Amino acid sequence: MSRPTLLALQVLVAVVCIVLWQVLSTVPVFGKILLPPFFFSNPFDVFSQIVKWFASGVIWKHLGITLAESILAFVIGSLGGVLVGFWFARQPLVAAVFDPYVKMVNALPRVVLAPIFALWLGLGIWSKVALGVTLVFFIVFFNVYQGVKEVSRTVLDNGRMLGMSERQLMQHVYWPSALSWMFSSLHTSVGFAVVGAVVGEYLGSAAGLGYLIQQAEGVFDVAGVFAGMFVLSAFVILIDYGVTLVERRLLVWRPTVDGRG
Repeated sequence: MSRPTLLALQVLVAVVCIVLWQVLSTVPVFGKILLPPFFFSNPFDVFSQIVKWFASGVIWKHLGITLAESILAFVIGSLGGVLVGFWFARQPLVAAVFDPYVKMVNALPRVVLAPIFALWLGLGIWSKVALGVTLVFFIVFFNVYQGVKEVSRTVLDNGRMLGMSERQLMQHVYWPSALSWMFSSLHTSVGFAVVGAVVGEYLGSAAGLGYLIQQAEGVFDVAGVFAGMFVLSAFVILIDYGVTLVERRLLVWRPTVDGRG
């Protein structure tokens, strides 16, 4: 399937969902509105709110703060996950010793950590970054760890037989093997980095998309809540697209879905 066709189908799905939402929230079906506007608003009001935010410039400050928090959480969490994942995979004893502690920390509910980070780091940007890092780190860590461990033993033996040093094995065998796993985790991590930032803002802040959503919810402004969610979704898609561009540059050796290089 060609890229334009795929894009057209994706847009069609969005259009159908929005049209259904508009119809079910404004047109009675058997004498009853299936999606009451008080609870679900409607696309027209939601997009009117988005246009108002951007036209007045109110959104830019909040968007910039959430963007900064998300990018910092994404970068710090990803780098930490990659480095620790490689270290654990190359040091089985270290991995075995710390395995129960990693699982224990990963099992902690992140929402519980949010007020603790706020207490430690204050209500500024770093408490939100810390929460995002805890979400991103483990996703990347487990994928990189598994990617390095999944390296074919035959490939390693052949490399050593050809005289490759550990540094060369790391560069030409371990790293390419881990890249595919790493980027699959990064696509997921983008959303979690933003979620960490927004949840932190929602629980305690004076700016950011989470703050906007929390303020709208406080006055029962359903259109404002949905508007914040839509802006947040578009925000995640743009960051994910950036990750995709980097992935294409680094994984040029990997064949595409249709089999072409």
